[in-house]
Amino acid sequence: MENLYIYMLAALAFLAVADLVVGVSNDAVNFLNSAIGSKAVSFKTIMIVASLGVAVGAMTSSGMMEVARKGIFNPSQFMFNEIMVIFMAVMLTDILLLDFFNTLGLPTSTTVSIVFELLGASVAVALIKIYGDNTQSITDLTNYINNEKAIEIILGILLSVVVAFTIGAIVQYVSRLLLSFNFQEKPDWYGSIFSGFAITSIMYFIIVKGLKNAAFMPPSVKEFLSNNPVTFIALSFVAFTILSLLAIKLLNAKIYTIIIIVGTFALAVAFAGNDLVNFIGVPIAAYNSYEVWSTSGIEATNYAMVALGEPVRTELCLLLIAGLIMVLTLWFSSKAKAVVKTSVDLSRQDEVKERFEPNFLSRNIVRLTIGLNDSVNKILPNTFKKWSNDRFVEPKRVIKIQDKPAFDLVRASVNLMVASVLISVATSMKLPLSTTYVTFMVAMGTSLADRAWGSESAVYRVAGVLNVIGGWFFTAFSAFVAAAIMAYILYHGGGYALTGLLILAMVLLIRNYLLHRKSSKIMREEDKLERAESNSTQGVIHESASNIANVISRGNRIYTSAINGLAVQDLKVLKKNRKQVDKLSDEIDDLKDNIFYFIRNLEEPSVSASNFYINILGHLQDMAQSLAYISKASHKHINNNHRKLKFSQIKELKDLDDNLEDLFKTTQTAFESRSFEQIGAVLANKSKIFDLVREKIQKQVERTRSEESSPKNTTLYFNLLVETKDLLTNMMNLLEEYFHAHDSSITPAQTTIEQDE
Repeated sequence: MENLYIYMLAALAFLAVADLVVGVSNDAVNFLNSAIGSKAVSFKTIMIVASLGVAVGAMTSSGMMEVARKGIFNPSQFMFNEIMVIFMAVMLTDILLLDFFNTLGLPTSTTVSIVFELLGASVAVALIKIYGDNTQSITDLTNYINNEKAIEIILGILLSVVVAFTIGAIVQYVSRLLLSFNFQEKPDWYGSIFSGFAITSIMYFIIVKGLKNAAFMPPSVKEFLSNNPVTFIALSFVAFTILSLLAIKLLNAKIYTIIIIVGTFALAVAFAGNDLVNFIGVPIAAYNSYEVWSTSGIEATNYAMVALGEPVRTELCLLLIAGLIMVLTLWFSSKAKAVVKTSVDLSRQDEVKERFEPNFLSRNIVRLTIGLNDSVNKILPNTFKKWSNDRFVEPKRVIKIQDKPAFDLVRASVNLMVASVLISVATSMKLPLSTTYVTFMVAMGTSLADRAWGSESAVYRVAGVLNVIGGWFFTAFSAFVAAAIMAYILYHGGGYALTGLLILAMVLLIRNYLLHRKSSKIMREEDKLERAESNSTQGVIHESASNIANVISRGNRIYTSAINGLAVQDLKVLKKNRKQVDKLSDEIDDLKDNIFYFIRNLEEPSVSASNFYINILGHLQDMAQSLAYISKASHKHINNNHRKLKFSQIKELKDLDDNLEDLFKTTQTAFESRSFEQIGAVLANKSKIFDLVREKIQKQVERTRSEESSPKNTTLYFNLLVETKDLLTNMMNLLEEYFHAHDSSITPAQTTIEQDE
């Protein structure tokens, strides 16, 4: 029997490492989103600062391990074998749940997940004990579970969501009124006072939240912080304001960038210092349990785990190892970047391709907010409205899309400052606030106050926030249920159940990793369509050439896959082909959605570029629609189990596909090499390919009158040929647009950014 518990400890050690990886991937959003979104410093610098914060925080987390030992359940009510079942169920559930959210790219709370997993597993084991003992009833469940803590956590979720969003919005609104979007042009003392507030908040947060429980913190310092918080804050504000002013005057320091670097470090310290318990607290508690039981000489089923109620210090070497794993994950996890992207996109100042679709609730919330805003505006004096509106006008700068930050340095600083204050206040009041909930909702509140959620994007952003919040509550519910089921299986299944569940967990983790890696690889390999940013016709011709080559290449693959799928009746190939054409159509739609910003960027004498660009996008969209019809009609025919096309029909389609492939490749080469003169040769031979299509149509007409017996086959074949003809027509129209507009004697105009370089 003892061997089983040794195997359990080994499994828990493995799960602890895996949990650190998936946990950091999820929680990286807590401290990276503001720095990455504002592009205050290079990504490498952000990662170095965050890594240092994680390393410092990991070494200060020892005092936080108690929650896994006795925070949720009463350990004295459980025997050693039952405790091991609870811990095993918790770790298996936690790693699978967090990996699931990471794969979706949604931030969730590791604190809430671990708490509700502990609650679910302990409730399941407690119920097994109660129903196995005739002397107990369901009311005795309160003896096993710390009900007050569970209720406190639930209230903490609700509190953090509302409070963080509201305070973030208020502070950002006031900050923007005072600093405006032209904050760099304000007098130095503006930035100094703002820096004094921000860095004081952040440093208080580092000390109270991150270092207060550290073993190396002297008792006298702890006592001073506890008894004189106002004095500490006031002295810090004066000191940091003076230091900031001196740094600006003497060193020409970028004070807002410094605030963001310090804030990123602070939240990284807090994350590692407080959330490390969520990843390794349970395995360490299990190891401590095994240590005291193995020396007792008592049967596992009779040894009550009273020892877990006693305080314990975690070995420093274990904390260092955990910190190293967290830092490595931060650098190499692609899923961490996906989770951060969700938070940054939802708070982006400019337009972005929205990830979430609007729903009934988001539409009504936006409608209600607009009505409330209109009512408030009727009360406010016109002079104030004009003054405040001027503060929210962004200066027009010509910046490439990929170089443009999601939001400016002021909003990033407010995000970090408000999150730091809220978490430090909650800690001092011993309120259970989730770092994820606070940082995310502060970012959403500041983006709303900064008018990033305009009428064009509000309904999508609200839907995104509701999706993330819904995911948080789903985390609590699913963590409770899944951990309870795991505990029940492990309790009754013993070693066999342990082996089966470990294999299942490994299979699911590997599968999710491979799927995520595959999807990331496809996104990297297959060039996305890029938005045109030039301000002249010749510039747009050269800049959009890569898009044309991209569409031609992908269109060639889509057409060939449709014909091949029909030939061999491969439903899987045709289904995948439909997804590819849908993706292409979405990207073209995204380019069309950007026309407004493209036209605004044009120089007055170059307005003709807009006509050219709009026509090009129209032809691309028509080509995509033809490809979509060909792909979907082919899939529908095979999916409905209709009769296979005749050999002669397949042969004719393959012949047509071969000719189209030569045409597509020639055209693709012309655009990739910017050899637009070659387009003339393609256009000169266009009659040959059209004659070939008409020939195929005529042959099918003759077959239909004499030998064809399948209406479905005839309809499909005619539709494929007609859509192929439309595809060629739109492609030739596109080529003629380029051929007539291109002028090799004119050097393409450069954007402002290119000129600077």
